[in-house]
Amino acid sequence: MEELKCYMPKTLREALEIKAKVDVIPLAGGSDLMVSHKRTIGLTPVFEKPVMIIRNLPELRKIYVNDKGECCIGAGCTSAEIAENKLCPWHLRQAASRMGAIGLRNSATIAGNIANASPKGDTPGPLYLLDARVKISSLRGDREELVSDFIVKFRTIDLKSDELITEIIVPYSEDDFDYIFWHKVGTRKANAISKITVSQAIKFEKDGKTVKDYRVSATATGAKTNRSRDVEKLIIGKTIEPEIIEEVVNGFDQVISPRAMPEFRREATRRMIRRFLTEAAKHPKDKVIDTYEGYSMTGAPTPRS
Repeated sequence: MEELKCYMPKTLREALEIKAKVDVIPLAGGSDLMVSHKRTIGLTPVFEKPVMIIRNLPELRKIYVNDKGECCIGAGCTSAEIAENKLCPWHLRQAASRMGAIGLRNSATIAGNIANASPKGDTPGPLYLLDARVKISSLRGDREELVSDFIVKFRTIDLKSDELITEIIVPYSEDDFDYIFWHKVGTRKANAISKITVSQAIKFEKDGKTVKDYRVSATATGAKTNRSRDVEKLIIGKTIEPEIIEEVVNGFDQVISPRAMPEFRREATRRMIRRFLTEAAKHPKDKVIDTYEGYSMTGAPTPRS
């Protein structure tokens, strides 16, 4: 049996000291790493480097609201913890609550889902949409970067050898948007890998007609999660008319990778964007806009306390 050197720091400071000296693989939930390093049935996974277990570091397990009103989520928080915590944004809770099976949600961490840099990751969609930032720490200090910049491309992140992801910071308020939308297309509502997920949000000016802010992101539609600010600008400052909706639909259609199962993913994305904007223009009573008539989205947003 291959020997594996394992470090188990008790504090974040100790973990950063180890990271500065040794080229280690941080392991928290391990739901992605154990799969990526697996061998055939009956054989234990093989890691090419020493492993540093950071699962129980208290500094990485907190969820709180900072003095700027931003939701701060520790890198070691699991999908289950995020899904159940009302401090977390609605879009993120929806994605976390439908990520894989129950066992996976109890082990998979938000930092791991980001660091895996898979275009099918569940949490990057909402994080892109909400302009979330990654807090990255080392003995040299802390720095922050948008999640959308931190994930460079497929399986590639902007993380130096002595750094650790320590927190995810989400600028978030219940008043940021008038209507919100999130939907996952998969074999099942949960317990399944996403074929595509789409997140949307919109805010109107005081006149109730002019669009003040609109955002849309989609996973599994290219080498990384897609969000186009240029496409969003097509509708900002305008009223929602059928021709404007089609401009947005067609604009985002050009963002989707031509190799990402184009027919299926393009049509699904078109339908969801068109549905959301069409319904938002009607100013429905409910803040959460369903994917289609007869489909009920659960977990309506609750004001944070």
